[in-house]
Amino acid sequence: MDQIEDDFDAVLDRAIGGDTGALGELLARIHPMVVRYCRSRLSDGHRSLSTADDVAQEVCMAVLTALPKYRREGRPFLAFVYGIAGNKVVDAHRSASRSRSHPVAEVPDVVSEDADPEELAMKGAVTTRMLQLLDQLPSNQREILSLRIGAGLTAEETAEALSTTPGAVRVAQHRALAKLRSILEADAGLTQELL
Repeated sequence: MDQIEDDFDAVLDRAIGGDTGALGELLARIHPMVVRYCRSRLSDGHRSLSTADDVAQEVCMAVLTALPKYRREGRPFLAFVYGIAGNKVVDAHRSASRSRSHPVAEVPDVVSEDADPEELAMKGAVTTRMLQLLDQLPSNQREILSLRIGAGLTAEETAEALSTTPGAVRVAQHRALAKLRSILEADAGLTQELL
């Protein structure tokens, strides 16, 4: 693991110095993680023209722009990247909340077989209940579940992004899931609602 981190740090140092090959390698390494993060944060209910891939592209551009001024101050580089990603996701949500349009490529000639308004409302209600359920967790546990389960990061990647240890990530994840399980076991109606 230390060899991988040392290699990453070497690539980062060369990229900060302006090495274009290192910039490409750095982006190739962070882009998949950023895309997973954005996909986990921009759910199906997200109503914007921006897709998770679009937001991830904006994150990578912002990282490139900020890279010459980046200084290591005891915080992992991935934490810096995820900070930018978090801000870009918030911007996408803010932009979507102002948009009232639902663009389509072409006007359909036939009746849609997609979910009807009732199904969409039910799906939205389940999403809202899930978010309310997650709101009962401390913010660090919500963030860990989002990164581990939503974005698919490993415990090591999550630990680096949050400036903690992989063991602490695993413990917090276990506690968060145990708390959610106990909440669901205590409320059979909620369990049925979410299924």
